[in-house]
Amino acid sequence: MTTLPSRAGTKGVPRAARERQVLAAATEEFGRRGYEATTVAAIAARVGVTKPLLHHYFGSKQDLYLACLNPIGDRLLDAIRTAMAAPATGAPPTPLRVLNALFTALDGRREAWFVLYDATLPPDSDAARRAACYRRAVDDLAAIGAADLLQTAGSGDPFDTDALKYAWRGLCTALVRWWVNHPDQSPEAMTQRCARIFEAGRTILSAGDADT
Repeated sequence: MTTLPSRAGTKGVPRAARERQVLAAATEEFGRRGYEATTVAAIAARVGVTKPLLHHYFGSKQDLYLACLNPIGDRLLDAIRTAMAAPATGAPPTPLRVLNALFTALDGRREAWFVLYDATLPPDSDAARRAACYRRAVDDLAAIGAADLLQTAGSGDPFDTDALKYAWRGLCTALVRWWVNHPDQSPEAMTQRCARIFEAGRTILSAGDADT
């Protein structure tokens, strides 16, 4: 079997461009179907290359998953950290800044959120460990944000912080899932929608307080 040159492409497509096509297709497949149900053959067919060529470029299915996971994990963490570090004066509240950062980082690759939060990864695999590492880092940032928010509201209960951290993860996942099903919605539109939802929630809670 002839080994392809390291910079070879297929059908006139440079290798770097072909690799980007493969990663885009693989990210969508892993995000939509989950690791367990995704096949290398299906990804290769979507891109129009052979399965052996895909293995030549990326190695095993797990290697391909990691090639999809690492960039989006790094991108999300950088986006969240930047949003949380932004000066609060004159800026939207931290939750809205973080959501805007998430939507912006995921724009064009919305299914990537579910690559990170994939429940079908093989236990004790490199893929599962790497994804868990990213999820812990995201959760740590969420815990910091939750503690700051609750402290402002006068609550120092660590269980409140932990509960809010998990609720925040669920909210982000639900919003991204809705966003995937509404491809016409931009990151800015999603952020504005979240601002309206939060404001409506505040209004409802304030009305409840007034009635007591």
